[in-house]
Amino acid sequence: MDKLRAMQIFVRIVDEGSLTAAAEALDMSGPSVVRALAALERAMSVRLMNRTTRRSSLTDEGREYYERCKRVLAEVAEADASISARRTEPRGRLRVTAPVMYGRMHVAPVVADFMAKYRQMEIELLLLDRIIDLVEEGIDVALRIGNLPESTLVAVPVGATRRVVCAAPSYLKREGAPKSPADLAAHRCIVFSGLSRGNDWSFAGKRSAQVGVRPALRTNQVDVAIDACLRGLGCGQFLSYQVDPLVRAGKLRRVLDEFEPAPVPIQAVYPHGRHVSANVRAFMDMAVAGLRARL
Repeated sequence: MDKLRAMQIFVRIVDEGSLTAAAEALDMSGPSVVRALAALERAMSVRLMNRTTRRSSLTDEGREYYERCKRVLAEVAEADASISARRTEPRGRLRVTAPVMYGRMHVAPVVADFMAKYRQMEIELLLLDRIIDLVEEGIDVALRIGNLPESTLVAVPVGATRRVVCAAPSYLKREGAPKSPADLAAHRCIVFSGLSRGNDWSFAGKRSAQVGVRPALRTNQVDVAIDACLRGLGCGQFLSYQVDPLVRAGKLRRVLDEFEPAPVPIQAVYPHGRHVSANVRAFMDMAVAGLRARL
């Protein structure tokens, strides 16, 4: 007996409500359906259905077996679809979104590598410093920075970043380095409004704190804020990935390290679906590995 086929027939009998309806749905003869059910019951050594000439009903054992069969058949279908998707060469269109600076620095190179490998793919990369609805906007994959609210999105961690305060060596030589967040009251500060609400900067230590700063410059463009810091115009608070290359080059110096808040995750997310498309699966495989290596 083909056990999997017998399970499919049994589930269809229950779903259709009768052996006759199941036979029609499966394009089988009535006697063939009856024989398949009988063979399954013999193999199980249990009666699954009470049958009369007019109607059929599940036994207690049959009801439990029906639920288990549905789960098994769903798993088999998902396994088949997963393998088929992996064997399908990615082609067509994929829409990806990411924060502007993170997208330029890290996501764009990964997208370029992906396009070089899969020549039949067309990518639309949207760099936006705002959260958009993936399903409503037709986005396939998004890179998100920060803790995500509860949702149906599938999230895969690719790294972490943290808030850091930095300034140019020339500024620190002239004004001195702050020793605690409270010292910032005496310093000129460059405020990137995409990171800070109002003029408050976040810190941590023995207790989390919001410290108000006096902005010498406030801007919604992170490039402008970083350039002002490089020119020695004041201290700025940024996400570490935004300034790490400049810190490594000695053009900026981190201060108040011991007061930095806990890192926040960077995650690649995509809408939940029972079967992930070959395009999304291939991009996620490359993007997750590539972004983890870059960070």
